[in-house]
This record gives sequence, structure tokens and C-alpha cells, in this order.
Amino acid sequence: MGGVQTEVEAAEVGFDQSRLDRIDRHFARYVDRGRLPGWLITISRHGKLAYVATYGHRDVDAGLPVEPDTLWRIYSMTKPITSVAAMMLYEEGAFQLTDPVSRYIPSFADARVFSGGSDIGFSTVPATEPVRVWHLLTHTSGLTYGFHRSHPVDAIYRANGFEWGSPRGMDLAGCVDAWAGMPLLFQPGSEWNYSVSTDVLGRLVEVCSGQRLDEFFAERIFRPLGMTETAFWAGPEEAGRLGPLYSRGPEGKAIPMDAMGKAAYREPAYLSGGGGLVSSAADYHRFTQMLLHRPDSPAGELDGARLLSPRTVGYMTMNHLPGNADLEEFGRPLFAESVFQGVGFGLGFAVQLDAAASKSLCSVGEFNWGGAASTAFWVDPAEQLTASFFTQLMPSSAYPIRPQLRQLVYQALVD
Repeated sequence: MGGVQTEVEAAEVGFDQSRLDRIDRHFARYVDRGRLPGWLITISRHGKLAYVATYGHRDVDAGLPVEPDTLWRIYSMTKPITSVAAMMLYEEGAFQLTDPVSRYIPSFADARVFSGGSDIGFSTVPATEPVRVWHLLTHTSGLTYGFHRSHPVDAIYRANGFEWGSPRGMDLAGCVDAWAGMPLLFQPGSEWNYSVSTDVLGRLVEVCSGQRLDEFFAERIFRPLGMTETAFWAGPEEAGRLGPLYSRGPEGKAIPMDAMGKAAYREPAYLSGGGGLVSSAADYHRFTQMLLHRPDSPAGELDGARLLSPRTVGYMTMNHLPGNADLEEFGRPLFAESVFQGVGFGLGFAVQLDAAASKSLCSVGEFNWGGAASTAFWVDPAEQLTASFFTQLMPSSAYPIRPQLRQLVYQALVD
């Protein structure tokens, strides 16, 4: 069977195997209690996979187990890939980070900012500065998501067909123009709010490259990195490796989420750079290894394929929030795939600033993100460590999977 597999004994790269076994036991309980359908976990150090484990089912009703080559809806773990794509074009001089987005997407000219009222009757004021490219990369644009359900602008998105998806038949360019016509949540650059910013960034990639987003990803990222199993949908040949999407049902039990889950089996009209990809653990591991800086392989390169310079990766993974603020200070208290205390945000990644403040075993400088179906990854340059977790449960906030995985990974690191 193909798929991701262990490459080195745990002790050779500083892990205590008996302590790693605690990870299996802990997360097996989620499955045994019916809270997760199944999962796959990877941990690597010094570029070698030291731990690969699976448990449970990708399809509970059909009795199909999670396997090393199982496919996963990675949702917002698409965002770092889109951010890398944009910064590849940045390195070619296609744009400046301070450029107004309207220079490339004219519908963003004359943006308006919500100033009061409700979703059915509201007032706006002019934006005091344009939405810029760096605002998209840092989620400080003033855009939002319909699923937040915390502000009238979120409701405006939902009223226009944008909650967990887009209106049927609308392509990426159409979606972006629609968002540009809705009020911003706040003045650009003044706050952090998790949003469709990365989807707009995907459209910027299309405009600057002259390619559709799927074509750019395939030609410039997936093919060079050997990511042969990552795409915007699972075609007929791959569909059997992708299980259903699940949600948290009564008493915390995982139940199939058929309507939303089935979208991954058909080619989409809307190529979502913010959440559209299906991938495998082996493929995403290769993406994280490209981002990891090692003495023998500086960040931005893997197996001779260089996507970015090490300095660009370093720049993307530093905190870009003004005044070195964390998300607790600069963000809004709503859904995100990260804790807010002690965590900043770079160009496409959350960045650990203060381990004590975040109440999490981690290294300062670690960068990470996750997806709406409870998937997650992180890259720790200080320890030359990467980890990933794959399952298919919505929402990602249903259980404290991510902090628990961190504490269990780092307690096993003894060298």
C-alpha cells in the first residue's frame, strides 16, 4: 500500500518511543467514544518521519479504515499554499506588498466600511486607505466570513450566498467582485479578522500569473514538490480514498455531513484558495518539509526544487501584526484555527510569540495553521520538527485536539 510511512526509528531523532505511544492511546479514545471517525498523525524531525499512526475509519458506515494513503479535505490548510503561491510571484516582482489590491482587481476600488445599522439597513464610510496585498496575507483587510455569525457584515455575506461556500456556478473572479461590493468590517489594517482574504489572494495569483489557480498550483508547486495527490477535488479514480465529512452530533457523536461533504467529489466552479483543496498526509508532509529550515536544506526548497528563498520563508513566518501584537490584542474574539494569546500572524501562518502566554508546549518561532474539519499542522524550526493531524470533523473547535497534540508531541521529545 502507498502513502505516508515512517522513515527513521524514533530514538534516532530524539523521541522516546514509549512516550510517543501515549499519542495513540489518547486519540484512540476519541474514536472509541464515537467523537471522531478516525485520524492520521505524522511527526518528523530533521526531515525524517519518525511517527506515522492511523486509527479508526475514514468511512464509519462502510467500515473503511483510515489508511496511509487516505485523502482529506484540508480546508484552510489550503491558505498556506496560496500564500506561498503569492510570495513566489512577489519574488518575481509581480507586485509589492503595499500595492492596493484594486491595481489588480478593479472592483476593490472605492471600498466602503460598515459604520452602523444591521444587515438589512446599514451605513458605510469610505475606507481611509485601500485594501493592500499585505492586508490579504495577514487577514487585516476588513473582509470576513459568513459563518462567523458575530457581526451584521457576516450576515450580509450569508444573505448573498456566502457561508461555507459560494452561490452555485459562481467562479473565483465572480466571488471576489461580490465581496468587494460588500462593506468591510473595519478600516484596512486596523484589526485582524479571519476571512476570505486568502481567496482574494488566490485571485491575485491568477491575475498576476495569467493562469487559473489550479493550473498555477499544479505547475509551480505540486509538480516540483511531488505532491501528486493534491487538487481542488477528488476525481472518480481517487474518490474511494476520501471518506465522508462528519459533524458533531447529539452527545458529541460524529455524524455524516453529506451535503457539504459531497462537494469534494466534483470539480468546483469556484477555486477556493482559502479552503478548497483535498490532499494526502504524504503530500502535505512534503509541503511542510519545503518550509522547514534545516542546515542541509535551507527553507523554501525540497529535493532540489526551490519555490522560495530562505529569507522569504523567514519573512512570511515572522509576526506582521503592528507593534508585535498578538491575536488577543489585535484580533476579534471569534472562530479561528489557533489560540489567540501569545500568537501572532505572519504572511499566511499563525506564529508562536510567547509559549507561556499561549499555555502550550511549543517553540517561539513555530508557525502553523489548521482546517475547518479539525486538520492541523505546525513547523518548528528551532527543533527541526513538523507535525500534522488529519481527520474529518466539523467544526475544528469541537474538541481541544490541537493543544493536546502539541503537549503529547513535545513531552515525547527527549533530546
